Amino acid sequence: MGCGCEKGEVSPSGSCVVDIVEEIVAAQNDVVENCCATSCEQSINDLLGETEPSSGLDTVPIILYCKENCKPFQGFGALPDSGTPSGLDCLVSSFIFRAKKVLANDCAVLELVANPEDGCGFDSPCEQNTANLEATGICITVDLKCFCHITCLPAVSLFNNN
Repeated sequence: MGCGCEKGEVSPSGSCVVDIVEEIVAAQNDVVENCCATSCEQSINDLLGETEPSSGLDTVPIILYCKENCKPFQGFGALPDSGTPSGLDCLVSSFIFRAKKVLANDCAVLELVANPEDGCGFDSPCEQNTANLEATGICITVDLKCFCHITCLPAVSLFNNN
């Protein structure tokens, strides 16, 4: 029994790893409530006010991980500034995004989200501060099929800050 399937058996999902993880989750759910303190499901529930009414939250910040190297995806864009010769103020990069729109071809428009105290550009994910996140207005289009993992940060308010 290598990989949880008897020789000659066909895996229901086509992946014995998927089958085993599904079995484990089902068994765990029978034993104890299976909630996470931080998860995409929890962040969505917080955003929708299902856990705390009238929270004022408007965004579930996300981090995406590329298939090939399983590292966080870093997006880049430039802030416009009419006072410079190039018309650009500074290059901004971020590992954190706000999903704006999912297109019909499994692409998505993502807005770079950053902490303004971090300044323009970030060198590594551990240097990006997740406190006081703000929308940058810089949007990029990505192919969602290029990612194998998503991390949802706790829901925040990017547009209702007073």
